[in-house]
Amino acid sequence: MPSLLDKTIAALLPAVPKPLVRKFSSPYIAGEEFEDAARISAELRVDGIRSTMDILGEHVSVREQALTYTEAYLELIQSQDRLGLDRNVSIKLSMLGLTLDKDFCLENMNRIMACASSQGTKIRIDMEDSSCTDDTLWIYRTLRAEHNDIGVVLQAYLHRSMDDVKDLADLNPDYRLCKGIYIESPKVAIQDPVKINENFLKILEAMWDSGSYVGVATHDEKLIEKVKDLIRARGLGPERYEFQMLLGVQARLRDSLVAEGHPLRIYIPFGRDWYAYSLRRLKENPAVAGHVLRSMFRG
Repeated sequence: MPSLLDKTIAALLPAVPKPLVRKFSSPYIAGEEFEDAARISAELRVDGIRSTMDILGEHVSVREQALTYTEAYLELIQSQDRLGLDRNVSIKLSMLGLTLDKDFCLENMNRIMACASSQGTKIRIDMEDSSCTDDTLWIYRTLRAEHNDIGVVLQAYLHRSMDDVKDLADLNPDYRLCKGIYIESPKVAIQDPVKINENFLKILEAMWDSGSYVGVATHDEKLIEKVKDLIRARGLGPERYEFQMLLGVQARLRDSLVAEGHPLRIYIPFGRDWYAYSLRRLKENPAVAGHVLRSMFRG
């Protein structure tokens, strides 16, 4: 749960000069260009850490923007393969026109999946706010008819997520499970942090019960300890799970998980839309602001 300091830091960011926001956000944004993300991915691999790349941006307003992002993702997939990096990419469907026309978005995703399949690249569809959930899962299910190398994200704070796990069980999905960062109403999402954690663990067990691979995405140390207890109790090996964390957040915890032998993947965002992403991400999840600030001072 974000502290008062975390909330204050996030609230003050829009008044901070852009160069300072860039410096503040630099620990968890690779940079503006693919080369920045590629360098970090290669460094992480040396330390035994996996990575996934994400181009910053979302909610395009015209089709031309969606097509531009589609081309950017095609180039990203080809560049990862060319440089021998981890072939793993995360995508927000609103960048590809989901809120304009879901069939148009599906066309763009079909192009991306054809390229990804030819390169042996794993694609994971990020989950956005609850207004996108139905269409996102529709596109995921549609793509799974032809592709197995695609995963999807569910958010533990949504009331519907357990039902989504049951509805998707026939696909045996590759999941990322996170708490959820978007501001949602109590009708849509659990508001109590303790109950969110309880639901997280229930959903995680349901995913494993159905045979799914799960990327456990959280920086919550207490929650991670409980997840580790479940892993030990179930006797799960690395073929069934990995931990996932944001670039630049909780480096000490990240290194501890790797030292203990747990598979770990770092989410590497990059792109020229870093400023809007920084403000939005930190306002939606003030705890990240606090994590980043504390990490900067420790560094």
